[in-house]
Amino acid sequence: MSASLVTLLYLVASICFIQALKGLSHPTTSIRGNVFGMVGMTIAVLTTAALIVKLAGGGVAGLGYVLVGLVVGGGAGAVMAQRVEMTKMPELVAFMHSMIGLAAVFIAVAVVAEPQAFAIAAAGEPIPVGNRIELFLGAAIGAITFSGSVIAFGKLSGKYKFRLFQGAPVRFAGQHWLNLVLGLATIGLGIAFAATQRFEFFIVLIALAFVLGVLLIIPIGGADMPVVVSMLNSYSGWAAAGIGFSLNNSMLIIAGSLVGSSGAILSYIMCKAMNRSFFNVILGGFGGEGTTAAAGGQAQRSVKSGTEKGVTVKYAIHPVAGRMPGHMNVLLAEAEVPYDQVFEMEDINAEFGQADVAIILGANDVVNPAAHVKGSPIYGMPILEAYKAKTVIVNTMMVFGDAKKVVEDMVKSVD
Repeated sequence: MSASLVTLLYLVASICFIQALKGLSHPTTSIRGNVFGMVGMTIAVLTTAALIVKLAGGGVAGLGYVLVGLVVGGGAGAVMAQRVEMTKMPELVAFMHSMIGLAAVFIAVAVVAEPQAFAIAAAGEPIPVGNRIELFLGAAIGAITFSGSVIAFGKLSGKYKFRLFQGAPVRFAGQHWLNLVLGLATIGLGIAFAATQRFEFFIVLIALAFVLGVLLIIPIGGADMPVVVSMLNSYSGWAAAGIGFSLNNSMLIIAGSLVGSSGAILSYIMCKAMNRSFFNVILGGFGGEGTTAAAGGQAQRSVKSGTEKGVTVKYAIHPVAGRMPGHMNVLLAEAEVPYDQVFEMEDINAEFGQADVAIILGANDVVNPAAHVKGSPIYGMPILEAYKAKTVIVNTMMVFGDAKKVVEDMVKSVD
């Protein structure tokens, strides 16, 4: 396979990835976006497989290794995707992020150990300084992504007794200072590796990055997981891009940059929706799930019970609802809720004042009027202004039971 053909195929795959992102920006075009993504990844994987066989000198042995990798990896991914429940999708996403990070680390270690196998440097020659810097950055970000995603997986799952995997934040005195020291040490070792190409420096900086990934995520509570998933998504992209620069692989550079930049933009949007500092998120210095005080001066409202046929139903999803971005939108789509009945927060807030009933499912911070009260732990956070409706039904104190069953019973009572 010629270099020109490889470049052309990677360019086609990159265009497919861009079209995939464009398609996934709206529910009505999401299927088309997924198709573009699958086509682009298929082209990228097959092209890379052909390159690996060529670098390995061709032959049956080289092809066999590639086929085994494709079958094992593709088969495992297909089985997991087929079996996962939609409610468990966040855990699967976190797992995939961890695998991307770990792959970046393994590739970086292999390149440093055997640079001639990747055509980075001739046998006995040092790795160029620029490549060393790229390897250090890709490996460090990949290690942070892996260990951070493992912690996120545990927190999202909620079924492990290990303290670090539980939803409550884990904090201790001097935590931020420790993160700073580890971060500076990692950077220092990276600079030392770039200057000397000492393999031991490289291994130690990776180990520190693994620890730093854990420490960045453990102070974040379960309710803030949407931002964490988005942030780790961005990290995985930058890790791939860093390794792409090292290998002079345009496909990894483009795909990694797309994932990294889109994940960063999404993280910023999520932070804005939660009234969080974007830089605090990156540094792991957020995650307080403080108690939410009731809005001062709010009069007690009586609990009412009643149904009426012929109602108009509209759905609204807070930007940070669910355990990863878009989670609730997918669940509503699974329930065959029409897209035109699902509204953005900015569009629906003006209608709550004319609504007869607002039914709230899930976390209540995103509808708490205390967000408008100075001094409240959630002051300034954009909310769905459901409290303006004539009657508010909250799936906590006022309506007991599982959200799905409660709503089904309400529908039955209407019918």
